Amino acid sequence: MTGRNLRFATATLLVCALASCGVSNRTPGAGGNYSGLPTAGGHGSEAGFQNWVVSFRPRAIGAGVSPQVFDSAMAGAHYQPSIVALDGKQSEFSKPIWEYLDGAVGGSRTSTGRQMAATYGSTLSAIERRYGVPREIVLAVWGMESNYGANRGNTQTVPALATLAYDGRRGEFFAGELVSALRIIQAGDVDNSHLVGSWAGAMGHTQFMPSSFLSHAVDFNGDGRRDIWSNDPTDSLASTASYLRENGWRPGQPWGTEVILPQGFDYNQVGKSVVKSGGQWQAMGVRAANGGAVPSGAILAPAGARGPAFLITDNFRAILKYNASDSYALGVAYLGESIAGRSGIRGSWPRGDRTLSNTEKAEIQRLLMAKGFDTGGVDGKLGSKSVDAVKAYQRSRGMVPDGYADAQLLGMLRG
Repeated sequence: MTGRNLRFATATLLVCALASCGVSNRTPGAGGNYSGLPTAGGHGSEAGFQNWVVSFRPRAIGAGVSPQVFDSAMAGAHYQPSIVALDGKQSEFSKPIWEYLDGAVGGSRTSTGRQMAATYGSTLSAIERRYGVPREIVLAVWGMESNYGANRGNTQTVPALATLAYDGRRGEFFAGELVSALRIIQAGDVDNSHLVGSWAGAMGHTQFMPSSFLSHAVDFNGDGRRDIWSNDPTDSLASTASYLRENGWRPGQPWGTEVILPQGFDYNQVGKSVVKSGGQWQAMGVRAANGGAVPSGAILAPAGARGPAFLITDNFRAILKYNASDSYALGVAYLGESIAGRSGIRGSWPRGDRTLSNTEKAEIQRLLMAKGFDTGGVDGKLGSKSVDAVKAYQRSRGMVPDGYADAQLLGMLRG
């Protein structure tokens, strides 16, 4: 998983249930380029699938999978149109960040996390000593990804990935993950019958994709297997800490902190690309909401000037490597804070704002592009380029350039 973001891959994942996310937020993994392999293009059939398996075999073998492993694992694989349907289903609405965080931290997630902290205390202490990642962060990832192991998924991984490689929206990505899954079987970490997970291949307590497993899973309990599938979460939790450490987690540093911005703050200074020392931020009037030190890093204001602001460090960016969503990373951060008994977010969210549909977000992008502000395309996902375009438009209108897209902004663009 190094240098890549894990992808959301299952409807059973808690975080997907909260945010209506899809596979697109997680890291692709390195499985090779299979773009030359014919795929069904949305017109799959069992006969076509079996022909695809035959044509895929030499490519898998060329990627290091033995003929015996390939033939054995693929012998019972069949085309699964229900999985193709899940892959193609996209929600028109996603929850605003405050509702997402309410779900991430609320309910029994905090109390269960504290129970798990007590149950696995010695294991978590050993993981902390080896990787330097606090137990509450590891627990929070576990809680976000599978509700502490309750929603690990029971779909056979190889047939699911083969179906998606043959007839999914992103065949090349899933073909690479299929090769990785076959290599996991070949390595002896798990047999084909127990290689299970979400409908799109995410596996275990903390939902690793196969390529990520190969890169970062560890045998922490020393039984000779990297086992993320059993009821014992030890290897999963250690693998998660290993992943975060190898993707930039710095021991002893916080993930960040909520900050209070001074009146008249220059919102051009908000964004992941603007990194300053704690002293520089303090000189600009920024202070920590909890009264503590202001760390070095960048400022995020996910709901614009009317919502809370957060100063994020490299450790927040490490969480983003697990899932490239600010909402997800804040969910992990504040579920961890809650598990550890620390206070939550102090600032207030603009909860009265109407949630924009993906169609409306795409309209914002189209209108911005028509006015000469480059959003990088029109996909209904307001990523960093779209936020920069919103800021540029706001500056052109004499508004606070906070990059926040809401119904008022859409109305202005329409007008």
